[in-house]
Amino acid sequence: MILPLFFIFCLFSSSHAAVQDFCVGDLKAPQGPAGYSCKDPSKVTVNDFVFSGLGIPGNTSNLIKAAVTPAFAAQFPGVNGLDISSARLDLAPGGVVPFHTHPGGSEILVVVQGRICAGFVSSANTVYFKTLKKGDIMVFPQGLLHFQINAGGSVAIAFVSFSSASPGLQILDYALFGNNLPTELVAATTFLDAAQIKKLKGVLGGTG
Repeated sequence: MILPLFFIFCLFSSSHAAVQDFCVGDLKAPQGPAGYSCKDPSKVTVNDFVFSGLGIPGNTSNLIKAAVTPAFAAQFPGVNGLDISSARLDLAPGGVVPFHTHPGGSEILVVVQGRICAGFVSSANTVYFKTLKKGDIMVFPQGLLHFQINAGGSVAIAFVSFSSASPGLQILDYALFGNNLPTELVAATTFLDAAQIKKLKGVLGGTG
């Protein structure tokens, strides 16, 4: 009984998937949990399926000496609903993308220039990291904390793909110290002393 039901489910799933070729995001409409609503097909053009921004170096003149150029649904409406997206990562010498997560998707990074030390921490607190060179690829499972650091003396560049059109981003340092959560609460949850916390809040723009 279970097997016939499974095949019926697959049949309906396949039929549903074939109903619509694509759902180019209507960026004028609000974004919901499932992405953007579909743009009127009569207004879709080839430009909705092309994004040219990844050929331009990002501005790394900032605190972390890093830049991420996203090609997510908000910038590249053609990927809306397709569970894929991309980005470019530029790391100046000394650049770092601190521990962060993408709650909406897994990530694959390919190094195209320089050397990048990258890694992630599993839910069992096991650490996996390696210094990557040009042509190396590393995967970061969905939702796990991970990082990238320029491991050389020159600019490093990588291109990244995600299993989501809107993978999301939360950087741990900013989540802890870049907001208005009172210092005493941060201290209680991190075991850092108040002076350290206030110093980090000052660097990352937090208050409290």
